[in-house]
Amino acid sequence: MSNSVLGSVTLGYQLVWNAWRQRCATRLLVEPHLSGAVDAQHLLHTLHELWPAGLDAQILVARTPALLSDLLDHAPAQALWLEIPDTWLGDALLAGRIRKARQRGVRLLWRGDTGQPPAAELQDLFHKTLRSITPHEALAALRAALQRTHDGGGSHNNWTSPILPGALYEGLASQALVEHALDHQAVWGVAGWPTEEMLYSYRYKQIQPGRQLLLDLVHAIDADESLEALEHRMGNEPLLTYRFLRYANSAALSLRTEIGSVRQGLMTLGYSRLRAWLMEQMPHANSDANLQPIRASIVLRARIMERLADAGIEDDLRREVFLCGIFSQVDLLLGETLGAALHRLPLPGRVASAILGQTGPYAPWLETASALESGNTKVIRDVCRAHDLEADEVNRALLRSLTAPA
Repeated sequence: MSNSVLGSVTLGYQLVWNAWRQRCATRLLVEPHLSGAVDAQHLLHTLHELWPAGLDAQILVARTPALLSDLLDHAPAQALWLEIPDTWLGDALLAGRIRKARQRGVRLLWRGDTGQPPAAELQDLFHKTLRSITPHEALAALRAALQRTHDGGGSHNNWTSPILPGALYEGLASQALVEHALDHQAVWGVAGWPTEEMLYSYRYKQIQPGRQLLLDLVHAIDADESLEALEHRMGNEPLLTYRFLRYANSAALSLRTEIGSVRQGLMTLGYSRLRAWLMEQMPHANSDANLQPIRASIVLRARIMERLADAGIEDDLRREVFLCGIFSQVDLLLGETLGAALHRLPLPGRVASAILGQTGPYAPWLETASALESGNTKVIRDVCRAHDLEADEVNRALLRSLTAPA
């Protein structure tokens, strides 16, 4: 067993989004390795150090009853949330620990099977509930949403939705269901995001960079922010980063050297030319909030890859790793194949090899970051083992990425 408690567990994550399409919580899945027990107190202390409380809620999802029992005994009040599977409530000892934790002020999240509500006598134990709906309930919710549209959002008497205000929901598989839950039913959050469904409406039109991110960049230039700050801000919009590199290498600029990174492009173009280019993008900018979780998820993958890179790696190579992360899914935003999209940029061979061929020095980090967002702890463990990546190293990279400012 590793000397660090993070070396004795496999972590995965799932993001939770609120009505403003901002991250409001993160479900951190924790599965102990088979080689031994996990010191829950040490784990909680380590999480507090590497993943301090922020604006979004931190939900621990223990994958074994034994780990959950220990976490219930040691979790501090008003800090991390603990997710409680309904199927484990039949254990009298565990149920007793749940009640004691609740009395101490620990926030507990109930999670049940599809279509299952919590038992009435247990509802006072839980701060929130995480629910999923059956196909029949999904149809009823869609009908309610349609009726609401026909009524112009007026009286609620003619429509009833099975989606309850204040709860969390997972597995909402369509844009209509997500919008109904967040915008009409006032749910607390939606776990996961139906990316393919959200992008389906753009199949016949081109996605544009986000308006707010463009405005933030223009304001940052006007405020004379540092080059590093501008580079970070642009990195938060994968599509804008892609277009900027295409612009920097376009015939219109006739630059003598190829621009292979955002920083190089910023240094070459300068603030005035960058601002003018950003203003040219503004009339076509996109204000669709449903795209924000997609952008944020892509950027988080890239930030995780950055931190997975060896601490001694040069800054230029670290920027390559980040570009590898955000361009690994740029096809989703461009509506074309990755091969065609990457062919238009003078990217280093290491980046293209990782994305297109799953080979080269960056491929292990890309595969690992992709596995982490799946939340499948077995897949994550297998990928780390295949690339000889230590669990402690991977888990630290994940936690630091989750807590890093946008």
